[in-house]
Amino acid sequence: MKFIPLKIPDVILIEMDVFADDRGFFIETYQKRKFAEAGITIPFVQDNHSGSNQGVLRGMHYQIKQTQGKLVGVVTGNVYDVAVDLRRSSPTFKKWVGVSLSPQVKSQLWIPPGFAHGFYVLSKWAEIRYMTTDFYNPERERTLIWNDPEIGIEWPLINDQPPIMSAKDAKGMCMAESEVFE
Repeated sequence: MKFIPLKIPDVILIEMDVFADDRGFFIETYQKRKFAEAGITIPFVQDNHSGSNQGVLRGMHYQIKQTQGKLVGVVTGNVYDVAVDLRRSSPTFKKWVGVSLSPQVKSQLWIPPGFAHGFYVLSKWAEIRYMTTDFYNPERERTLIWNDPEIGIEWPLINDQPPIMSAKDAKGMCMAESEVFE
């Protein structure tokens, strides 16, 4: 595994080693020792799997007080995955980073606690799997609006069409009104 810090260094792209032959391939998606060597020592407690159609945007989600780090990978399709730093004390506060994830690339994204997370589906269908470092708690969940001009996420929208979202995500809060971390 290769751990590559992005322009927000706490967000890490993880390139996985692929062992392939004429039968197919094998990938180790998580190995506690290797993650610890890269500084990712928080234990994972929940594993989630979601499927979405092209043009769906899920996010930008985060949890207050019961913060979640996320290890995100794509099983099928292609998504643009985004993290926004909501840690007031961070030098990258209110900055965002985005990467394209697909099974062909064989990489994952580590998003530490203190970040909002979301993704936009570029392919006809995508399945995303992500492990979290704390349990989902709907009472603690918050949603940052996907298109807040203060953040300025550059989503690769298909044909410049508005994304398909849940009512909850469409009503996300702008940065100025959002609860953030210290």
